[in-house]
This record gives sequence, C-alpha cells and structure tokens, in this order.
Amino acid sequence: MKMAVIYSSQTGFTKRYAEWIAEATGADCLEFSIAKKKDFSAYEAIIFGGWACAGSISKISWFKGNMDKWTDKELIVFCVGGSPIDNPEIEAALNKNFNESERKKVKTFYCPGGFNYEKMPAPSKLMMKMFVKTLKAKKAKTEAEQVMVKMISSSYDISDKKYIEPILRCLGVRS
Repeated sequence: MKMAVIYSSQTGFTKRYAEWIAEATGADCLEFSIAKKKDFSAYEAIIFGGWACAGSISKISWFKGNMDKWTDKELIVFCVGGSPIDNPEIEAALNKNFNESERKKVKTFYCPGGFNYEKMPAPSKLMMKMFVKTLKAKKAKTEAEQVMVKMISSSYDISDKKYIEPILRCLGVRS
C-alpha cells in the first residue's frame, strides 16, 4: 500500500513520530509546507500528524479541507502533545477536531511527546510560561493541576516508539 505521512511539528516531537511511522510502513514522510503543494491521488493511505495546542491539532483545517478529495483513501490523524497517554481528556480533545461525519472517515490517535522550551518559538514559550505562572499562583489547585505545574515547568520528553503501535495495527503493519 502506498502511504504518505504528513506532519506539522513545532519542537520536533511530531516529526519524530512521523519518521517512526514512515520507517515502519515504508511511507513517504513529508513536512507540511511541502505536502500542502503535493498531489496525493497515487496514495492509498494518508497519515497526518500535528501537535496539540489548547485542544486543537495544528494545521488540521488543511487536512479536513482535503478529506472530500480523499474518500477512497485510508485516513489517519495522530496528535502529539505534552500529556501522558492516560489523560482522560485526550479522547474528548481529539473528537473536538472533527464533526460526527468526519469522525466516520478518519481514525484518530494520540502520541505523548513533551515540551521542549529550548526549541519553542518565543510567543509560544511566553504563553506557556504565563500559563505556568498563573497556574502556580492559583490557591486551591486540584491534584491534576499540581501534576501539570510540575510537568510543564521545564522541558521533558515522554515520547516512545511504542505509541505508534496502534497506528501500525490500523494500517495492517506489524511493528
């Protein structure tokens, strides 16, 4: 099966997952700026990866705008974020990116990545630091908020190749 993995990555975690998926499947791996100019008619599967930002997936509007052209293809979206895989809010966040009709056409997956403040653009870094400061100042923090403050106060990496296994199974590829 001819496959394409398209990704949008801010600090490298989504790129890493895209490369792992491409390596395991033999797919072409394309950065978003190149992919958006390409014709995908020869592909049987299109896998799109974007990073999570406040519950949305980066560049997802481009993918969604092309879904009607890709009705004959296997469509998969993976989102990479800083939350651990067991965060109960992930499924709801993924579902918010697609309406009911779109969810019938695309399979979605989440891959934990992390934070890399050193590679983050200045506006994103500033936004995150302000969020951390606000959360730290909050008087009655929930346990989840306390954990979040610890996690996002500095760079960390929780990415792991094992998180692509459900995507590979969906594509009929053994890991």
